[in-house]
Amino acid sequence: MTLAFDPAALTLPAAHFIGGDFVRGAAALDLAAPSDGRALPPIPQADAALVDRAVETARAALKSSGWAGWQPRARIRAMHAWADLIEANGAEIARIEAVASSRPVAQALAGDVASTAEQIRFFAEFADKEAGTLVPTADSQMGFISAQPHGVVGAITPWNFPLSMAAWKLGPALAAGNAVVLKPSEMTPYSTLAMAALSVKAGIPAGLVNIVLGDGPGTGAALTAHPGIDKVSFTGSTRAGSQIMETVARSGIKPMTLELGGKSPQLVFADADMDVVLDSLEKGILPNAGQFCVAGSRILVQREIAEELAAKLAERFARPVPAATWEDPAGFSPIISEKQLARIDGIVGAAVAQGAEILCGGTRFDRPGSFYRPTLIGGVDAASPAITEEIFGPVATLQVFDTEEEAMALAAHPVYGLCAGLYTRDLGRAMRLTRRLEAGTVWVNRYGRTRDHILPTGGWKSSGLGKDLGREAYLSSLRTKTVLIDL
Repeated sequence: MTLAFDPAALTLPAAHFIGGDFVRGAAALDLAAPSDGRALPPIPQADAALVDRAVETARAALKSSGWAGWQPRARIRAMHAWADLIEANGAEIARIEAVASSRPVAQALAGDVASTAEQIRFFAEFADKEAGTLVPTADSQMGFISAQPHGVVGAITPWNFPLSMAAWKLGPALAAGNAVVLKPSEMTPYSTLAMAALSVKAGIPAGLVNIVLGDGPGTGAALTAHPGIDKVSFTGSTRAGSQIMETVARSGIKPMTLELGGKSPQLVFADADMDVVLDSLEKGILPNAGQFCVAGSRILVQREIAEELAAKLAERFARPVPAATWEDPAGFSPIISEKQLARIDGIVGAAVAQGAEILCGGTRFDRPGSFYRPTLIGGVDAASPAITEEIFGPVATLQVFDTEEEAMALAAHPVYGLCAGLYTRDLGRAMRLTRRLEAGTVWVNRYGRTRDHILPTGGWKSSGLGKDLGREAYLSSLRTKTVLIDL
């Protein structure tokens, strides 16, 4: 069965989802399909009053449903039922995801939809397996640490993987007994709305999952500043994360999880397996046209193999063929918008103006839609904008080193510390350098996440605060209370 579809025949939800119902509003934000620029249904913008309504609805639903006090297996069953519905409606959700985003429909179904359902089930299972702790005290006392949900979590997700990023936020928060008010990116809201509507059908009480639409400066700021939000969880750029921290600091202190930008290095030593390296470098920058925060955009190569690797990688970068996201089989993804494409091209141009060399690519594809050619840049130094800026596109730089110390100096970034890749057959070197690399995640002889949701993700330095995924994400959805009783 082909997943290809006619985007004009697709019905897209374009309203807020509050208290289990779609809430219409005046069209405020125009959307366009990145694959060909066609207009999509505009969405309303939630103002402070509507954000307040969503937060109060969430608080009331928590109280009336007693969700946090449900028998844990009952919460688990409701979340499993939600995951089942997401899978059962997978083809429809994948099409909704694809039409407005950079995600090809076949990849959205096999990857994003499937991973979203898996993550919801994964986090649900923590509900009856993680609890408080009885601690040793004097025999005349009983001391324990009680774990309780925060209350209402305010979540903001990016445009590059709308479904799975929503599951990152909703899964652990709901499993721990919280309610959520989530703002998806204003560029890719539709699939999150479709996913949220299924939660009520699955038996999760209405009002525990609420979706407000709008941009960051308006709706996002109102959400993170709201006094009824007990915790904030955000995935997006470092600049936006800094603004959220400032907003929270001014409006009232609350815990935050921030997964932010990256400019991740991939260190290739001469003893590495060349085929493994080429496959991994390609997977580290080309999927989703490089529009993912963990993209391995800084390639560092030992001098003995630099020329060979550059030639072979440039050959691979020339292969991808673009296609609209509603076509099947999938082609190379579009850039999310013309504005973002212009930004990518501007950074590439600025790097060339400062002496960089385009080894391949460096221009947009000559076809309708926002498609940019995979690009490899050489001749860059630490001051080049291709090194300093998170490009968020299919653009990688190539730098050469001779020794481990030179490699480590090139790998260090003054701002970012999200991920790093390391390629070597030397186990001693691998163990030494994984400890020294300043990154929240290090992959050795591979690059990119698996669907082992137990592995947490999160950055060092300005790449983030706290962790998504893993046990850590569930525990961060709880707050602890120390109790000491004299017996």
